[in-house]
Amino acid sequence: MAVVSNKRPVMTLYSDPVSAYSHRVRVVLAEKNIAVDIIDVDPLNLSDDVMDLNPYGTLPTLVDRDLTLYESRIIMEYLDERFPHPPLLPVDPVSRASARLYMHRVDSDWYTKMNRILVGGAKATAARKELKESLIAAAPIFTAKPFFMSDDLTLADCSIAPLLWRLPGFGIELPAQAEPVLDYAQRMFDREAFKESLSEAEREMRL
Repeated sequence: MAVVSNKRPVMTLYSDPVSAYSHRVRVVLAEKNIAVDIIDVDPLNLSDDVMDLNPYGTLPTLVDRDLTLYESRIIMEYLDERFPHPPLLPVDPVSRASARLYMHRVDSDWYTKMNRILVGGAKATAARKELKESLIAAAPIFTAKPFFMSDDLTLADCSIAPLLWRLPGFGIELPAQAEPVLDYAQRMFDREAFKESLSEAEREMRL
């Protein structure tokens, strides 16, 4: 069991220590310095606690007093609203909707390919190539702003950084033309909150 903050924990996160979906929630928790008990759970051997709390038996699962949430994006947005400082989504409706659209595209364009890589087999080979090519094609986007399509850190960044952290494990090495992506990744990895968000298993991914 790990505690992200020295403050008294007010919630519990049941987390897969190697999953990008759990990781991106942990990034949000660390960026906001939220007091939380993080309980590592093997997704192939779920505890009775998780099964009782979550009818789908998925990770991450967040418990905040009488509220139980699952699905990482729902948890991330809840945390941003529950603990509004620092904000990780814009305040005005138009910018907020755009940020949510970016998150949807990250999931649709990159996380779906990551999932296919993790499944393995012939589909993984194709997905690995597609993800690499997609990140290379997106390189100019990473030069426009200090963060992903934004002057400030958003939930989209909290999603992208865990995926980029896992690229070596996916067998993906980005070439020189993707330097803006690599520079962005290093800026994210250097953030104290990102370092705090890493599980021991995730730290070992880059040893």
